Amino acid sequence: MPPTDRMVVGYDGSAEAAVAVRWAARHAALFGCELHVVHCSLWPLLTNDLGPVKGIAGSGLQHQAQAVLEEGKAEARSVAPRVKVQGSLLYGLPAGHLRRMAGDARMLVLGSRGIGGFLGLLVGSVSLELAATASCPVAVIRLDNHPQGRVVVGVDSSGSEGALQLACDLASATEAELMIIHVSRPHDGLTYATGRGIEAARRRLRSVAEDAKALAPNVAVGQELVRDASVPRALLNASRGAALMVVGTKGHGLLRGTIGSDAHAVLHHATGPVLIART
Repeated sequence: MPPTDRMVVGYDGSAEAAVAVRWAARHAALFGCELHVVHCSLWPLLTNDLGPVKGIAGSGLQHQAQAVLEEGKAEARSVAPRVKVQGSLLYGLPAGHLRRMAGDARMLVLGSRGIGGFLGLLVGSVSLELAATASCPVAVIRLDNHPQGRVVVGVDSSGSEGALQLACDLASATEAELMIIHVSRPHDGLTYATGRGIEAARRRLRSVAEDAKALAPNVAVGQELVRDASVPRALLNASRGAALMVVGTKGHGLLRGTIGSDAHAVLHHATGPVLIART
């Protein structure tokens, strides 16, 4: 199904979710699409008493949940007043609802960790699950300290067509520089210690850069071949000061419904926004 002109963002009232809503609203404005804010309330799983307290206006768990949703919509309008903002209040576990709501969306945007996050985990279980199972690209936002920075995209030997297309679209929309990173590792088929392996990697990187220039002719495109045993480490180093890092995943982790280890590590340790390109 082709993507609709709509972005979906989850909001649970946490500070991380507020950053995600504002990021989503700004990018919805850049792409000229509407924004759908979704709040999933867990209270019906715990109690049937959702109504107001008799004689107390504005009380009750259902009213509280609606207030959280309205707060999320207000966050979006505060940074993008011209964007059409819709909202949905749903009841139950968020992953399934958000996956369904974003089924035909341009992008699903999430905070790095909500109020239910476990201490010590930088990315919550909902964000990790949706990064692996959503049918659209998934942006996970922890901080947004460099909105005017470059867009960084990691490409593998296949050229990472999906990730490159997304990175080009975002660089064009934000008028940012695009930096393409390819990591050559010691255990790759052609080891980086050999001249033949290095030249093959450079040729591949030049080819991807030419593709990027065709996809985004008005964008300044840079390229860098990095020799490192760790792909996540190389990508994280390259993304310092960037507005966004784009990485691809085929969704084939060690367990069903998980992303690959490289994308998993990047999500856990990135300090800025990360966009997972679903393929």
